Parts: sequence; structure tokens; C-alpha cells
Amino acid sequence: MNQSSVVTDTLQSIAVAKLFDGNSWHSNVELSWQNGMILTLKPANGPVQAGILVPGFIDLQVNGGGGMLFNTAPVLETLQTMTQAHCRFGTTAMLPTVITDALTIMQRAADVIAMALTKGLPGIIGIHFEGPHLAVPKKGVHPAEHIRPISAGELALYQRTDLGIKLITVAPENVTPAQIQQLVAAGMRVWLGHSDADAATVSMALAAGASGFTHLYNAMSPLTSREPGMVGVALTDNASWCGIILDGLHVHPTAAKLALAAKPKGKVLLVTDAMAPVGTNDTEFAFFSGRVVRDGNKLTNEAGVLAGSVLDMAGAVRYAIEVLAVEPAEALRMAALYPAQALGCADKLGKLGGGYQADMLLLNHAYQVQQSWIAGTQAYPLPPL
Repeated sequence: MNQSSVVTDTLQSIAVAKLFDGNSWHSNVELSWQNGMILTLKPANGPVQAGILVPGFIDLQVNGGGGMLFNTAPVLETLQTMTQAHCRFGTTAMLPTVITDALTIMQRAADVIAMALTKGLPGIIGIHFEGPHLAVPKKGVHPAEHIRPISAGELALYQRTDLGIKLITVAPENVTPAQIQQLVAAGMRVWLGHSDADAATVSMALAAGASGFTHLYNAMSPLTSREPGMVGVALTDNASWCGIILDGLHVHPTAAKLALAAKPKGKVLLVTDAMAPVGTNDTEFAFFSGRVVRDGNKLTNEAGVLAGSVLDMAGAVRYAIEVLAVEPAEALRMAALYPAQALGCADKLGKLGGGYQADMLLLNHAYQVQQSWIAGTQAYPLPPL
């Protein structure tokens, strides 16, 4: 993606038949941008391009793509490959995600994120540590041998100030409220997941500063009549965000509809939990000491446990619209505006308007990506050399 790493100072514009700015719809408008930032949005004077211009999607849980997994190869090339793979499907900003692993891998991943941010690698806005402070009973495919309490080494890593937006998923039964307060004080967004905690423990974690839930329903204590579990608290807490994987495999449509009905508008957002095969025809890949196999759109390890997804953000948007009957504007907000709000970057990402970064997509009327731009430079399809 080297071609898209240079922000041009040339004034550029696009006139489109339809535009969604993150709040409302516009017809026959022209959007102009320069130096990676949107300047104006005004009525078009001449011919307009078919399609729908929308804000670029923001994915806060991306383990891999383009045949590469961030844990396996925490190097700059992996990030470039991941962004290339996902920008085809509308992701213009992401948090590369490190799942439970050795501290040395976490440190290497952090170093390469810092390097990517320094170099201005398009699409990289921070890092998501999914683990290692999780609960073994709800580990999913996270390796149990690396699940552990917070040590001084991890805490030093979390306190770094060169990692952009920092998100961490923890199990509240294994991380104390005082530790959550410490993580929040270090500038981290603390989300809860991979947990078997009871509702009281989850509520204490929220009171300590946790602000969201990682892949709602999956790998968390369920809602029952006498113990609401993590799912019950997540659905009834109005302040917290919930990421949800809409691939038809991780969450039943009825459960997804329940979440949308229960949570205030703006608090459910789309994530992919994408693994290495996204953007490829790969049918399996190495995963720690084993392998993950793809069957259609389903990824499982040797034990048959779901191992992330091959979902992309545009696919999640289409699922929300076609299967869950979500209004298109709301589905687009779930992929852009709400993630930006959850990550604290809604002042520059998630909308199309003056002063916002020119991260945008041209979709057809089936909500498939035709073009994508990151900071005003076309990222897909890559222009010829």
C-alpha cells in the first residue's frame, strides 16, 4: 500500500448522486478535500457519479487479513498486508489486534504499531490487546498457557504513549477494579470479554471505568433468570458499547435483534474479529501450535471451536440491512460513527464533513465497495503506477 501512504496537497473532489455524511442523506453533492482532510460539501453543479459515498468503516478488532496474522508476524509488512486486504471491504481505520500471547510478542506488536504511526501507515490508528488477562473457562481459542494476571511487564507496555488508541479486553474476575482504574488512567479503553464473571463482578468493572464489551454473547457468561451474567449486564447498561460479529455464525439473528432493541442507539457497533484468510482463498492457516481450518465462512480449530471470522465490514453492514432489517443509515453508523465514538476519535473520523479526515467509500446500491480512500488517497483499487 505504499502508493497510498503519501497525502497529496492537490485539491480534489468527487460529485456523487447520493451521499451519507454519518447523520443524514444528501443527493447530487460534491465533496472536496486537500491534504487528507475534507474541505467542503456542497450541491453539485455538473454530472454526478453513480453510487453512494459514505464514511470509511472503523474496525476495532482485526487479528489478520491477506493471509497474515498479526500475532504470527508482528512486523510492518503484516500491517500493510492487513490494511490492503481490508480496505477492499471498506475498512479505512483499524485496531490491529494481538490475542493472548507471550509478553515478548505483545512488545514486538506494540513496537511495530508505534513504527506504523510514526511512518503514517494508512489505516492504522492504534492497537487492541485481546488478552492475556482472560478467564480460562471462556478462553475460546486463546492459548491457555499464556493466560495470566497483569504483571509489571504488561503494565509498562500498557502505559506507553506512542501506540495511538489503546484498547484492552480483560476478564473482570481476573483483573481487579483497582487495576481497571490504573489501566484507564494510563489512557487505555478497557472492554470486558472472555469471561465467566457474575453480574456483580461485571458491574464493579464498569464502575471502575470499563466502557465496553468485546464480541457480545461470544465467550461470556450468559443471561439466565437468576444470574444475569456478563450478557445481562451488557444488554442493560446504557453507557457501555458492545461490539458484535454479524457473520451469521457467531450470533443468532434473534440474539442480534435483542441487542439492538435493548441497547440505546449508538451503543452497538460492528466488528469483524477477522483472521488471516480475509481477502484470500486460503482454507487453513497456522495458529500457535495447531491449525485453523476454513469451511465456507466458518473458521474452527482442531477441536471445532470457532476461531475468529472471515467477515469483512461491508459484509457486516449488508447482514445488518438484509437479515436484521436495520435501516441503511443506522447500519452505516454502526460501522463508522459509533466505532469512532467508542474510540474517542469522532472529532475526525466516522463522518463526512469539513474538518474530518477524508476516509470514505463509494458503494454501489448493494452496499458493496467500489472505491475506498484513506486520508484522501485512493486505497482501493490501487491506482496504476
